[in-house]
Amino acid sequence: MTALRSGNRAMFWRIVRRLLGANRGRLFVILLALGAGAAVTAALLNLQVDAKRRITAEFRAFGANVIIAPRQDSQPQERDQTIDESVLRHAGELADSNQVLVSGFLYAVLNVAVNHTREADINFSWTSAVIAGYSTEKFLSLLPSRLIEESQPTGWDIPNCYAGSAVASRLHIRARDSLTIATVTKYEEPDPTIETQCFVQAIESFGGPEDNQIFINADVLQRLMHLPRRFSAVEISVPGTPNQIDAYVSALKQAIPDVDVRPLRQFTEAEAKIYGRISGLLTATVVIVLFLTGLCVMAAMTNVAMERRNDVGLMKAIGGATRRVLRLFLAEAALLGLAGGVIGAAAGIFLSIWLGKQVFGVAAQPRLIVYPVAVALTMIVAILSAYPLRHLASVRPASVFRGEA
Repeated sequence: MTALRSGNRAMFWRIVRRLLGANRGRLFVILLALGAGAAVTAALLNLQVDAKRRITAEFRAFGANVIIAPRQDSQPQERDQTIDESVLRHAGELADSNQVLVSGFLYAVLNVAVNHTREADINFSWTSAVIAGYSTEKFLSLLPSRLIEESQPTGWDIPNCYAGSAVASRLHIRARDSLTIATVTKYEEPDPTIETQCFVQAIESFGGPEDNQIFINADVLQRLMHLPRRFSAVEISVPGTPNQIDAYVSALKQAIPDVDVRPLRQFTEAEAKIYGRISGLLTATVVIVLFLTGLCVMAAMTNVAMERRNDVGLMKAIGGATRRVLRLFLAEAALLGLAGGVIGAAAGIFLSIWLGKQVFGVAAQPRLIVYPVAVALTMIVAILSAYPLRHLASVRPASVFRGEA
């Protein structure tokens, strides 16, 4: 019995190989149609997957999309207008992705004097400015900016700070200058509890209210303000769909119910709307391409069915079951779909890289998941396009031998 099955299987694949080589011209046409459809499908699917990452990266340039702030009371005290440092830890622990950016900020209006030469006998000219203390250097990624001027570290034993373009212009601050930041302007001797110095590492243009702020490490500002481990707000950039962002916000509200967690919905809704339109357009195009590919292959299969009526009649006459005969032609269609999908999908990945450069200005990154999906879709189209072969099931051997087929 095993030898008989092995022989039948070998005969089955021998007949399939003969069928594939029976008409090389039509075989080439079918492969060309399937390969072209697979190439366009793989290219569009790869662009669709890559568009999500690219749109998320573009919207991150707008800054944070979730804000954590103190709850507003009727008669707030100074400490009640800040939140505890533990909020930062909770926000980081609830983040499912390393791409979530979290930074705490402490704001204060203090007195600033610019030291252009760093001479000890300089005459200070005090000016008030907004000082923003940041919890991590990642705030530069959370608040994307354009670098205007930068200086290499000098080795001075003072903290670094960053100046917004507007406040730098107003106070004539240049990179490599040092700033004296103080809570009061009248004192006889330097007092570390009411003043500090910082080295201007860079001048940045943020394109928003941050241009009027001077950024310094939060530990320094907390010491000056006598607010240890306190922040005015926590800003978070959460990538993902609106549902994912809402789930993150809900988790934050449950973990820290004593603060106000607010998502900036205009960013997330705009991101979802743009991606939805792009995704819908690409998906519709893929469906149309596969449909047209199926029509081309179906037309070729119709001619195949007409040519092979005699072969089917002969197979039935020598005892071949209808199911086994149809299985031969379905196997032929599946192999053609596999070959066309493998070749076309590979070409489509490279096509998507070129399209990405033309449309977005940056090459699309190849996504491995797209390749098997495109091959599988091409095989499905090839098998469904073999629908005209069902008419072969009705062929009668007697009519074939009489020349009536």
